[in-house]
Amino acid sequence: MNKNHLKYTALTAVVALCAGSVLPFLVGSDKFHPERDSVKSQTLSYTVPLHVPESVSFADETIDLDRYDLRERLDRELMAFTYMHSSTLLTIKRANRYFPIIEPILREEGMPDDLKYLAVIESSLNPQARSRAGAAGMWQFMKTTGREYGLEVNDNIDERYHIEKSTRAACHYLKEAYEKYGSWLCVAASYNAGQGRITQQLARQGAGRAVDLWLVEETARYMFRLLAAKTVLSNPQQYGFLLKREHLYPPIPYTTDTVTTGIEDLAAYAKGKGISYAQLKDANLWLRDTFLQNRSGRTYVLKIPTQAGMHYDPKKTRAHNRAWTVD
Repeated sequence: MNKNHLKYTALTAVVALCAGSVLPFLVGSDKFHPERDSVKSQTLSYTVPLHVPESVSFADETIDLDRYDLRERLDRELMAFTYMHSSTLLTIKRANRYFPIIEPILREEGMPDDLKYLAVIESSLNPQARSRAGAAGMWQFMKTTGREYGLEVNDNIDERYHIEKSTRAACHYLKEAYEKYGSWLCVAASYNAGQGRITQQLARQGAGRAVDLWLVEETARYMFRLLAAKTVLSNPQQYGFLLKREHLYPPIPYTTDTVTTGIEDLAAYAKGKGISYAQLKDANLWLRDTFLQNRSGRTYVLKIPTQAGMHYDPKKTRAHNRAWTVD
């Protein structure tokens, strides 16, 4: 093959990639299969203007977006989730595993289902998330706040990483805030900025809604990130996320073991349960050391992942929300 032919082949490949396709010779086939070879079947290959709805709802509130600032603030966050927020795709995958845990707790606590999107913007549904400021877990509790709402937080146990317990703690915080504000978007703003600051600014600015407040950028964006998270996760395909069921992360089935004493060696304990120490820790992120101290004789429930659950067939994954997948 001469140099000119090589240059032509390379140029043709680049043009094809930019057009959103992969030429057959790049995938080792003499035929082009749109489902297999199209870049569009995996990711966005071009940039398009995003759909901004006429209004958005969150819990019991509806925000009309005919006012310029409200529309443009949501537009910005929709673009961030779609084009700049690299974890959005991973968040949708994780939602299939964690929404089935979070949603029943919200129902049991009498909370709006939409509050699950707080966990989305706080941690991208990463149960191991930790901020530079020291907030931890899916709901990003600080140590003092976590303890205030009933979570055990010390060097041996940190229940901010316990999905079920931290979700209930978040519900208790949010309930208290709602009793003060009567608005879930005000509650959301206070979750980011603190109740003292939101109460002060509502009074100073004479505003009735959190979205009408002039706030520091982080909090001002926070509410619209929340609305954008709901908008995108409610209809990912409209924003370019084309997933199949096999791309989602399925819930992992567990058995449980209730203990009221300490465990001297968690690695040996895990081995006795037929799993590795790493698998035990991954299932129980609130365990922060190689042993469980439990001097006070508390009751702890440890999750033990089943072998079937750890070796799932992706093609048998069920979508928790049918809107998340194209199949």
